[in-house]
Amino acid sequence: MRSVKFIIAAGAATLLSQAALAADMAIAPPPQMYAPPPVIEDFGGWYLRGDIGFSNQRVDRLNNVLDANNTSSVQNLNFNTAGIYGLGVGYRVNNWFRADVTGEYRGNSQFFGTDRITYPGGVGTDTYHATKNEWVVLANAYVDLGTWWCMTPFIGAGVGGARVAINGFTDQGIANNGGGALPGLAFGDNVSKWNLAWALHAGVAYKVSPNFTVELAYRYLDMGDGLTGDLKTFDGTNNVVNPTTFKSITSHDLKLGVRWNFDQPQPVYQQPLVRKG
Repeated sequence: MRSVKFIIAAGAATLLSQAALAADMAIAPPPQMYAPPPVIEDFGGWYLRGDIGFSNQRVDRLNNVLDANNTSSVQNLNFNTAGIYGLGVGYRVNNWFRADVTGEYRGNSQFFGTDRITYPGGVGTDTYHATKNEWVVLANAYVDLGTWWCMTPFIGAGVGGARVAINGFTDQGIANNGGGALPGLAFGDNVSKWNLAWALHAGVAYKVSPNFTVELAYRYLDMGDGLTGDLKTFDGTNNVVNPTTFKSITSHDLKLGVRWNFDQPQPVYQQPLVRKG
């Protein structure tokens, strides 16, 4: 009986000593999970842009106060293609909306037109020549429609002003009133005119790097009316003030542009995750 009590006491002492030793040992920290890779904020920031392209321009018709004498008029009016050169600065608000302000020079475009007219007592043909150029300033807003394989289609609209300059306008006319063909020649002074302008944009952008983007875009541009000086005959005289109006000048433009972002995308680091016991 005494031996059994001794064995029980020895076992209890052993358990107590092991418990005390375990209490003195440091508790191992719970395992930590690795933090995920940093998240890159891919929106926001200022950018600089540049554009080159060419125009495909139209004008509705030419108007002159002397047209009131005509009973019919059939006009054929054409502009040659001209270069477009622009710069701008903008801000990308997020990954779907951005806005910029652009200024551009549109180079000289040669104008050629004819007007076959009838009037009481005769018929005639007028032949027109001139050159035209513009300065255009626009505030634009764009919606980016999503990105696939670094390509982002977009649409946009803009509003601003256009300085339309008509230079070297000539009107060479041949009239036949039954007594033979009577030639005439009139000149209009150079005139520049500011108008309200507006535009619609559509295109696709390709992100070459986080800071550099190339875009190919179409633009419809309405620049308002152009105006010549008072038309005078070759000897410098005229009987009535009659400048010619280029009514409603529009253009279908094709442009190649680049955008350079000033701000680097900033990584956002996350705290390590701790597994709870």
